Amino acid sequence: MELNEGFADLGLSEPLLAAVSGAGYEAPTPIQHKAIPLVLRGVDLLGCAQTGTGKTASYALPIIDILSSGTGKPRMPRCLILAPTRELAQQIADNFVTYGANHSLRQALLIGGEGFTLQEAALGKDPDILIATPGRLIDMFERGRIMLGGVKVLVIDEADRMLDMGFIPDVERIVQTLPRIRQTLMFSATLGPEIKRLGKEFLINPKEVSVAPPATVAGTVRHAMILVEPEEKRVALRVLLRDEAVQSALIFCNRKKDVDIVCASLQRHGFDARALHGDMVQHRRTETLAAFKEGEVNLLVCSDVAGRGLDIEAVSHVINFDVPYNPEDYVHRIGRTGRAGREGRAITLATHEEAEAVGAISALVNTAIPLTTPEGEPAELDATPREKARPRRGRRRRDEPPTAEKRPARRRTRSPEAAESKPKREQARGANATESKPRREGSRSTDAAEGRGGRKPAKQGAPAREDEPVTGLGDHVPAFLSDPFPVLPPGAGR
Repeated sequence: MELNEGFADLGLSEPLLAAVSGAGYEAPTPIQHKAIPLVLRGVDLLGCAQTGTGKTASYALPIIDILSSGTGKPRMPRCLILAPTRELAQQIADNFVTYGANHSLRQALLIGGEGFTLQEAALGKDPDILIATPGRLIDMFERGRIMLGGVKVLVIDEADRMLDMGFIPDVERIVQTLPRIRQTLMFSATLGPEIKRLGKEFLINPKEVSVAPPATVAGTVRHAMILVEPEEKRVALRVLLRDEAVQSALIFCNRKKDVDIVCASLQRHGFDARALHGDMVQHRRTETLAAFKEGEVNLLVCSDVAGRGLDIEAVSHVINFDVPYNPEDYVHRIGRTGRAGREGRAITLATHEEAEAVGAISALVNTAIPLTTPEGEPAELDATPREKARPRRGRRRRDEPPTAEKRPARRRTRSPEAAESKPKREQARGANATESKPRREGSRSTDAAEGRGGRKPAKQGAPAREDEPVTGLGDHVPAFLSDPFPVLPPGAGR
């Protein structure tokens, strides 16, 4: 087998080069070309590259060569890789299997949403490489199932996403349990001030590698934005899917509940769509993602859980149903298309209310994204605050979510004439009370008002009159009930 000359120049071993050739890699990407020699030298590294440029291979390949020359201790992995999402962790584990085909290194995957039994069994096989999400790793560590004192190489992947998802406190807690003498590699799609601060905290004299300006987008992606009204987004999405030559598409929503709503709407209108978000159980997320990768379903409505690090081939379209709150998320979302030299299409449905977010995206990518109406005519966003439309009464549309609206309580207002006549009416009512017509005996209204015996029952808690018959038996009271109750002298009943 002819070894890949491009990777051979980086200092990788022959068994690893054979595995790389078997995986179909022809030449290293810029981040791989710069990072692999530095990792092999054992220095700390802070790497930055746009999504889809092969960051995983830039640290996985040299790590396999580093670990192949030593042995580990029971339940003490020598390499720890932290990933923000379960899907990315699973993908990293798959890549290590591919790259390590000619090595005998063992690995374990610890992610949330799955049972502890199988994962504990994997830890019992003394893995050399541990790939984990922060939360599940802390759970296993606190249970005493894993020891981290033997970690020689730490990798923090998608550090900016870790920051966005609030995992940095967990990462800091994990780092405190690791040996101080280690090699640390931190990779991120962006290098903001906060990421650089974390780099100073976790790394020692790191080498910085950046192969593209922050928030750059691939040149193989064509961008477009369509101006629609908020209540017409689902209709516009269906028209777009019918008009475009969509082979496979990722449809991003900002909120998890909107993912389910949009997916259900598409399914009702005959589209082959599935949902993917963080509230789903892990086995459903895995099955859904596998079905999309294998082409069993061509539309995946998802949250930003699918916007980072996932390598899905031949995604022809990325559609932003919502403009992302964070402009950097726009770069990560559209990075799912236009990969490996293929042409991709990124379309965003924007409203006037999202004008500020659209402006932030344009400023970040330093590109004016064309904005049109659904009919294809040029349009402009109006950032002026708009009055919210009043909810429509009547039947809601089938694809609209149910809403719980509370109507304000009606307040009765009395006219001055009515207020003036009220004392007069009360006086007349009091005068007529003594002259009221006698009710017919045995009438339903009389019985209901006065009880079955024809007499008005005493109020609860009020003392009963001595000469009043027992209420409820009418005038037919047995004689024995009228006898006085005998009073016994003190001590007679003992």
